[in-house]
Amino acid sequence: MWYNPPDAQRRENFHLGFSHDSYQYFGAHPVHEGKKLYWHFTVWAPNAKSVCLTGEFCAWNKEAWPMKKQFDGTWELRLPDSFFTVAGNPAHLQYDGAEKKLRTYKYAIQGADGQWHLRADPYAFASEKRPNNGSVLPAVDIYQWQDEKWLEKRKTWNACRSPVNIYEMHLGTWRQKKDGSYYNYQELAELLIPYLKKMKYTHVEFLPVMEHPFDGSWGYQVTGYYSPTARYGTPEMFKSLVDQLHQAGIGVILDWVPAHFPRDEVGLRQFDGSPCYEHADPRRGEMPQWGTMLFDYARGEVCSFLISNAVYWLKEFHADGLRCDAVSCMLYHDFCKENGQWLPNKDGGNLNYDAVAFIQRLNETVYRECPGVMMIAEEATAYQGVTRPTSQGGLGFGFKWNMGWMNDMLAYIKLDPIYRKYHHDKLTFSLYYAFNENFILPFSHDEVVHGKHSMLDKQPGDIWQKFAGLRALYGYTMAHPGKKLLFMGGELGHFIEWKDDDQLDWFLLLYEKHPEMQKCVQRLNQLYRDLPALHRIDDSWDGFQWLSVNDSDRSVVAFMRSAGRCDPVAALTNFTSHPYGQYRIGLPYDCELTEIFNSDRAEFAGSNQYNAFPIRAEKIPHENLPYSCLVCAPPLATVYFKVKKMKKMGKMM
Repeated sequence: MWYNPPDAQRRENFHLGFSHDSYQYFGAHPVHEGKKLYWHFTVWAPNAKSVCLTGEFCAWNKEAWPMKKQFDGTWELRLPDSFFTVAGNPAHLQYDGAEKKLRTYKYAIQGADGQWHLRADPYAFASEKRPNNGSVLPAVDIYQWQDEKWLEKRKTWNACRSPVNIYEMHLGTWRQKKDGSYYNYQELAELLIPYLKKMKYTHVEFLPVMEHPFDGSWGYQVTGYYSPTARYGTPEMFKSLVDQLHQAGIGVILDWVPAHFPRDEVGLRQFDGSPCYEHADPRRGEMPQWGTMLFDYARGEVCSFLISNAVYWLKEFHADGLRCDAVSCMLYHDFCKENGQWLPNKDGGNLNYDAVAFIQRLNETVYRECPGVMMIAEEATAYQGVTRPTSQGGLGFGFKWNMGWMNDMLAYIKLDPIYRKYHHDKLTFSLYYAFNENFILPFSHDEVVHGKHSMLDKQPGDIWQKFAGLRALYGYTMAHPGKKLLFMGGELGHFIEWKDDDQLDWFLLLYEKHPEMQKCVQRLNQLYRDLPALHRIDDSWDGFQWLSVNDSDRSVVAFMRSAGRCDPVAALTNFTSHPYGQYRIGLPYDCELTEIFNSDRAEFAGSNQYNAFPIRAEKIPHENLPYSCLVCAPPLATVYFKVKKMKKMGKMM
């Protein structure tokens, strides 16, 4: 993007922590002087003794191009484009080969102690692939977006009242080429978009696409906060991927890491020879368990860096939302720390007041600047008001991952069915708090790594029971209040954990039960989108009613989802391998139930026990409800019924 020089107010906002557009003047930007093209460089390094621009263009002479220090601790330099361009290849062309090499740069920073360090540009808009990790001059704005209709519709879209079903994925390991190399962004678009449309997902969520030096971090240790990773191509190619997803009707959510950053030499740690982005006290500035540094939210420049970064991905790359990683780490000084590793706040407590203020400002800014996007918190504690508006004292997120529900469900389904009756509360407890926040129900990447087993292998029993149990779990999840998220491979019935160095085991679709599992997930996704009862009211008891809640001995639960005048849906799940041919559920009124989904059907590789005909309610009270009926509850299965309320006949004359 072209250089947008800051006036005095914008400079002040940057230092106070209120800037949302600092990326428009920090970093490297093209600018015209007369008829000539130049590049303007700006970096914040307040305590540096000297800062110079260096790179391939000057044979990495660290003192060849000294930058000029401004009054506010920023350093600037402007050089002609001809310094960085191979003859015949102007700046607006895609960089590759020799041109890319010459367009690589870093900042040589001399600290107050006289030591020199080579740092990547914190605001670099493109980066080299590991291991060099240099910053790269981006192509001058050339991409022409084609998603205007999507963006216009998004402005008035109500996520809370809409189906949100997210396919979480890692770009490098979803599919790979035969030689094990990565598909680029454009190639991924050709493969991914038809798959997402076939599977009926509403959104895709990418593990961090921001540049990171270590593959094994999955993108969660970021060094290039403003750079789409070069592993899969150029920034323009990533824009094209997002654009094509939007044109196909699929939203894009990006994982975002505003809590911590790695210690890599090219990164933000001790950026100018002193702590700039982290707190000077290691009890505030380090996360020992992760080996990373923590952002200092008391510093205005750090807040501006991160808030501008959020706006950057939402505006410049048209992302539809950010899933904020490790929010608990931001909120609490003692999160994942031992005694002596953390410093209390001014009142002696563990709450990070600066982080709370930053998060509130972040969400207020994002929703003001980017109407219709989603801000999602991965927050693992009982902090109150994560999705409450900031005007009411909340953090202001749109959604929160329901980690409590997820942990309870995964603990429950690991149990042998004969023991599940002793843990029935894990099925029912979530409804005590289901409407306290706007929740997303996640089965994420974190749950299929590090010895936790795949979603399929978490299920006890033989192969048939594992598949049946997983289908039942997915059916129960899709009906439970809350938006949905499933990590890639979960829809295939992946046998083994996710491997971060290899593609998914797509060959499994050649074997029985795996295609049927995929078909079951597809059907559930379609029903979730088509039936308003399953998604329109996720945040109150108006959309939920228990029909059978206390049957711990048989490990069966049933409930009804509703959405105003739309037909309600009754859902029943039998979490044991014992079928119940005549299972009674309560009903709130006289109605007729027609089965519309059954995870035990033969088409899904089940035992094919189902309710073949509509079932009329009987005026027999059950579970404190005035009506009830008998239904077939297949083994390890979830069943959905369309509920048709019967009209009362008028009195005879």
